[in-house]
Amino acid sequence: MPKKYTARCACGAVTFEFDTDPTFVANCHCNDCKKASGGEMATFFAVPESDFTLTGGAPKAYHYVANSGNGLDRNFCPECGARVFTNNLDGFPGTVFVQLGSLDRPELIEPKLEMFAARRLKWNRALDLPQFDGMPG
Repeated sequence: MPKKYTARCACGAVTFEFDTDPTFVANCHCNDCKKASGGEMATFFAVPESDFTLTGGAPKAYHYVANSGNGLDRNFCPECGARVFTNNLDGFPGTVFVQLGSLDRPELIEPKLEMFAARRLKWNRALDLPQFDGMPG
């Protein structure tokens, strides 16, 4: 039986699913997220690794060391290049961070906060959400 949330890359080669209703959903304006997403920010959320199931394909991982000094693996589709999730985070063991855009129904999940808001580009307006200049405590 499929889980509550299903997701895939742009071409559909990499698929995954989970049931957890995310409580940590962030719009991140840090420079790392800008580079990784190719946009002004990235929207992602946390899912327990124990609930995350890869159902198709074999994502390619790129190990990256963030400005914090913590390592992580950014996973993307080797066919279309779409970034779909991040795992093996030094600072968040047992957690997978899913890119909102990979969801089949992204409208089901809304951001709960904005972080690294001090790095927001001046043309992008803040949402009516809690704002953090860095990583929330």
